[in-house]
Amino acid sequence: MTSSVREPLYRRHRFPDEVIAHAVWLYSRFPLSLRMVEDLLAARGIIVSHQTVRLWVEKFGRYFAYEIQRRSAGKLGVKWHLDEVVISIGGKKHWLWRVVDQDGFVLDVLVQSRHNTKAAKRLMRKLLKGQGNSPRVMITDKLRSYGAAKRDIMPDISSVSSPSMTPSPTSFTFHATTFHPTPYGIL
Repeated sequence: MTSSVREPLYRRHRFPDEVIAHAVWLYSRFPLSLRMVEDLLAARGIIVSHQTVRLWVEKFGRYFAYEIQRRSAGKLGVKWHLDEVVISIGGKKHWLWRVVDQDGFVLDVLVQSRHNTKAAKRLMRKLLKGQGNSPRVMITDKLRSYGAAKRDIMPDISSVSSPSMTPSPTSFTFHATTFHPTPYGIL
């Protein structure tokens, strides 16, 4: 009888590596509950409780997210979408600035109490420092702070002000279609 060598990450787990990875992927990628993941695995003949799936997500989820981020380093898109959302923290108004590439990969998230050119410059400096390369195109909403910050920080980058990113009460906006909340942050 031959014993298969398991990856140290999965040692002392009853289920194969592929089953654990698939369960964590299902829960993290799609808006499914733990019981839904349990049902999907049961349909494939894998009997596992929703509590086990929860433990797997807690244990392996961050590792998988880190591996995805590591593999995609240097392969980020050349088109960046910049957006901001008003949030309330402790009863005070703050702005959540978000940047994603054309593939939906979140490049940066920044919370600030300001909503002006200085805040936009800080976001762009942080982006360039963290990414190492600049985009070919930046797509923004019609906030004038982006244009002023871009002229100072990235003057050679073309910028598009998209009217589709302006919120409208009758349609989905950029927020709803681009950012996917997961237990590990926004994807």
